[in-house]
Amino acid sequence: MKTRQLGTSGLEVSALGLGCMGMSHGFGPAADTREMVKLIRTAVERGVTFFDTAEVYGPFTNERLVGEALEPLRDQVVIATKFGFNTTVPGTGGGLNSRPENIRAVAEASLKRLRTDRIDLFYQHRVDPSVPIEDVAGTVKDLIAEGKVKHFGLSEAGVQIIRRAHAVQPVTALQSEYSLFWREPEAEILPVLEELGIGFVPFSPLGRGFLTGKIDEHTEFDKTDFRNTLPRFNPENRKANQALVDLLGRIAHAKQATPAQVALAWLLAQKPWIAPIPGTTKLPRLEENLGAVDLELTAADLRHIEEAAAHITIQGERYSPAAQQMINR
Repeated sequence: MKTRQLGTSGLEVSALGLGCMGMSHGFGPAADTREMVKLIRTAVERGVTFFDTAEVYGPFTNERLVGEALEPLRDQVVIATKFGFNTTVPGTGGGLNSRPENIRAVAEASLKRLRTDRIDLFYQHRVDPSVPIEDVAGTVKDLIAEGKVKHFGLSEAGVQIIRRAHAVQPVTALQSEYSLFWREPEAEILPVLEELGIGFVPFSPLGRGFLTGKIDEHTEFDKTDFRNTLPRFNPENRKANQALVDLLGRIAHAKQATPAQVALAWLLAQKPWIAPIPGTTKLPRLEENLGAVDLELTAADLRHIEEAAAHITIQGERYSPAAQQMINR
């Protein structure tokens, strides 16, 4: 497995990480714990060193799963988790909460659930407009000084928030959605990250499964799958957006690869400090995703993708209006 540095922080991770949310939360019923422990440990055997979770996934159950799986392998891996939601109401985020006392409480609880003495990368899950980002960064800075946290991250933060936070405590990584299905970060975010030496961790690098080519307008999701609430995933938009999957399929055929591998290889080719975190609950999909690390897209391939994608207009918003309100831009 190839490795990458997240910006100039010195934090080295596998070129592809593993997003663990879907094992417990978001995409239907939780998967079998024993099977997911096995999957996570198999990922480590395959060279994955970067694992992503959050207290709100479940809530709490995903951190416990990751903690159980990685406890015997702790010194071989980088564990990222997140704070920033109220988790007082089971099964809901309960609203934003990045007050310093909550950040500290989450850190202590996450350490216990993750069965570890330090959190390698601690993200603010969503920007909380009621708490100055300087207070957030300062609290994490204190946790770093205490040895409980190693690195500070932000998620879905805008340019000014990134700059203000970074001035208090250097930001190691920004985690936001980025893929051929959602390219908004290219306009303002990526240049600022490059300027400041901050790494980028794209979540949903396969467009929540859409870019794998396994989903079409006839696909029916489990009633608890949150994709049912996303405008981009209504049947009409899925049908319209199939053009992007068809493009990936053509490239994949020429490369003797899969659409998912092409989508991930495209992301890896954008910047050397990008480390995507595709999620899966299936070993064959894990193996498929990891194959993207060795898939070389030439300059001509990348130009072809760029030129063809420019003629495809993605249909549908990526979040519902209520969810969109929690994203700072």
